Amino acid sequence: QVQLVESGGGSVQAGGSLRLSCTAPGRTISGGAMGWFRQAPGKEREFVAAISWIWTGGSTSYADSVKGRFTISRDVAKNTMYLQMNSLKPEDTAVYYCALGQRAVPGEKEYAYWGQGTQVTVSS
Repeated sequence: QVQLVESGGGSVQAGGSLRLSCTAPGRTISGGAMGWFRQAPGKEREFVAAISWIWTGGSTSYADSVKGRFTISRDVAKNTMYLQMNSLKPEDTAVYYCALGQRAVPGEKEYAYWGQGTQVTVSS
């Protein structure tokens, strides 16, 4: 079992920025991929972004709704993944989850381990 812990959520006004972090305390992530997903009230959880961990040089993928505004990255030495969120919109309001899986793809089923989530609230 791998525990994932998110941090960095909060409340901001539209146009603002936040940076989310995800780490795996006590474990070294040595391969595969990590991703960010989000779930807004009354909606299904959706893919946000993903990054391969080591072998493919950190290749990334993004949901169309966040391209150009969000940037996913990872620090292998720190065992930590980040999501830099800029130009935030009210529709970005959701609980954001990090996940660990095999491939940097949008499908939830590719990810075996999930964090508890961190709330992001964007006000207009």
